[in-house]
Amino acid sequence: MAAKKETSKGTRLLEFYGTECQHCKPMEPIMKRVEEEAKVKIVRLETWHNAANEKLHQELDGGFCGGVPFFYNEKTKEKLCGEIPYDKLLKWATKK
Repeated sequence: MAAKKETSKGTRLLEFYGTECQHCKPMEPIMKRVEEEAKVKIVRLETWHNAANEKLHQELDGGFCGGVPFFYNEKTKEKLCGEIPYDKLLKWATKK
């Protein structure tokens, strides 16, 4: 069974977060709404307790954000940092 296009490496939408992050929790319903309405999948990668995810976070962030939540679109290379309003996250997720 082939992987869905939106989760294939190189075309994924990524959110790096920390389990206890107070700025990450408010993003959960916003991400869910974007996923449902735009028919996309945002891959969530926990960084505070996962060294491999934190390494990838640092590589992709490159000093842009320096923390979480951090969003990265593998296709467009667009980055977002912090608590993002719905309309801005939707635009990021659907940009080709």
